[in-house]
Amino acid sequence: MSSSADRIALGWSDAFEQAWESIGSRGVPVRVSRLDRGWSTAISTMDQARGLIDPMRMRNIGAEVAVGDWIIVSDDGERVEHVLERTSAFTRRASFDGMRAVSHTLAANIDVVFLVHALGSPPSPRRLERELVLAFDSGAEPVVVLTKTDLVEDPEPTRRELAEVALGVPVLLASGVTGDGIEALRAYAQGNRTLTFLGASGVGKSTIVNALVGNQRQATFEVREGDQRGRHTTVAAELVPLDDSTTGGWLIDTPGVRALSLWLSGNGIERAFADVFDLMDGCRFRDCKHDQEPGCAVQAAIGAGDLAPVRLYALEKLIAEEAELEEEQRAREKVADRRRGGKKPPEKSEFQ
Repeated sequence: MSSSADRIALGWSDAFEQAWESIGSRGVPVRVSRLDRGWSTAISTMDQARGLIDPMRMRNIGAEVAVGDWIIVSDDGERVEHVLERTSAFTRRASFDGMRAVSHTLAANIDVVFLVHALGSPPSPRRLERELVLAFDSGAEPVVVLTKTDLVEDPEPTRRELAEVALGVPVLLASGVTGDGIEALRAYAQGNRTLTFLGASGVGKSTIVNALVGNQRQATFEVREGDQRGRHTTVAAELVPLDDSTTGGWLIDTPGVRALSLWLSGNGIERAFADVFDLMDGCRFRDCKHDQEPGCAVQAAIGAGDLAPVRLYALEKLIAEEAELEEEQRAREKVADRRRGGKKPPEKSEFQ
């Protein structure tokens, strides 16, 4: 049986306490550490997290669960009965055919998301823009990390380039090989906070994770010469403790993500493109298309060299992508309504 101290060590906070109280403080909250084909693995003590005691396993019947979730298990221990309200969720659009209007949550209840890019290969501002939108919408704090500092003589040009896109989000340097910058990353976990990484395959994420957790829990592969790409070295998301008793903290390790399809944005696009939206406020007309209209502050900034045209193009592309997703969802809902004969879906009970 877990105690309040156990829960705090696992990342429990006042927000989760309030969520638990809202359902009558029923059951014992445990945290999901891994998902496998309809099964949740959950932990309630540090001994379970460290592998000294077997964790719990239960079915995800009728429950939408992600690694990092706090859940209540049924009395018989067989299934997830309730998922406590999340403080954050890293969600993207499902990437497989036929499910494009369905969300896929990579991780839940994250405090900090590291957006990982590798030095030694051309930086990808457009990918970073997408990552920032996802990170802002998740509710977690984004931090950009440039890895493989041991491969380049001067990382500053790349850091400056991505900092222009990050708009005030910290851009840190790190190397899992030399250990440079690792303690700066670890500091973000102070107070049993939860970290996660988002990055394409081959950016050095696995090596950084190994440095943080203190063991070679992942297999790392040599990156193909020339394009700096690698193979996926993590095949399932997993919650693991950081190997540092002074800071505590957790890491949700996720597979490398090649495709970054947006889910419905809250204010993520506005925050990731705050520079462009600030310019839009200065346009003469409220319905300015930022193309040929007179008094367009955005086009004036582009003409003066204060805003790169590709920045506006990237914003317009993401807005169009979100509009397409909204249309797909409306179509999906219409099909579901027809199948139900126009009836509303049955309401879920408190513990479904």
